[in-house]
Amino acid sequence: MKNGNKNVLTAVTEVEVHFYDVDAVNIVWHGNYVKYLENAREAFGTKFGFEYMEIYRNGYITPIVDLHIRYLNTVALGERLIVEIQYVPSKSAKLTYHYRIWRKTDRLPVAEATTVQLFMSKEGVFETSTPDFFRRWKQQWNQ
Repeated sequence: MKNGNKNVLTAVTEVEVHFYDVDAVNIVWHGNYVKYLENAREAFGTKFGFEYMEIYRNGYITPIVDLHIRYLNTVALGERLIVEIQYVPSKSAKLTYHYRIWRKTDRLPVAEATTVQLFMSKEGVFETSTPDFFRRWKQQWNQ
């Protein structure tokens, strides 16, 4: 898929709603959606060669500095969810992802989210310019 001159990089993962994900009224507790987003980021990293440990080996960590979730429908114990992640290209030294979550059985939209991560050295200093390894990764994927 293309978006202008850029490739749209997406990955999809599936998660099952477990007992420990739901609250007293048998719906997924809102905070657990963050875990589902993390699953999608791991799937994205595996698919596109941008795993967390690769970032770490290059001297960085990428903490989330901004997170937005829009809840659309509820999900109950035992249901399966599809989580799609899309990388949002930027000229800045940051990682922005957009997510869509829907129920597998009826494709009902469940949530939409966006995260922003910044590059930080292992010593805790934010990077203001694009790290070389990230620049090479973006060029590899025409980003």
